[in-house]
Amino acid sequence: MEPMDIVGKSKEDVSLPKSTMFKIIKEMLPPDVRVARDTQDLLVECCVEFINLLSSESNDVCNREDKKTIAPEHVLKALEVLGFGEYIEEVYAAYEQHKLDTLDSPKGGKFSGIEMTEEEALAEQQRMFAEARARMNNGVSIQKPPEADNHLES
Repeated sequence: MEPMDIVGKSKEDVSLPKSTMFKIIKEMLPPDVRVARDTQDLLVECCVEFINLLSSESNDVCNREDKKTIAPEHVLKALEVLGFGEYIEEVYAAYEQHKLDTLDSPKGGKFSGIEMTEEEALAEQQRMFAEARARMNNGVSIQKPPEADNHLES
């Protein structure tokens, strides 16, 4: 692949963080094994090339299905097409674990970890609207009278 082969990006623009890659390489090997710097660079380049190849094939799979967004299933199919079928089970397990991990994280879901009643959420929303109105009116707060919400009461 030529240095400007990837959608107008230079070779440096489409690399992986070398320090992270070196850490991964080191963690995968026994402690007494050393890896020459040029070998580390070669491994990073191989990873970048693999990601490019897998992305391209995933895009092809996606296009064959007339989809506009590459989904995890497209990546798994691309692995199979490229001859990496033996890794699909492990990749899928890592994907499932990732989904579980991100559900528990603060960014996992839009409302994860928020424990508010509907009334509290509505009051918070009204407060935020009032703040936004105040900012829009150059700091002049124009209070709207609270509307009677009969539809929320049971």
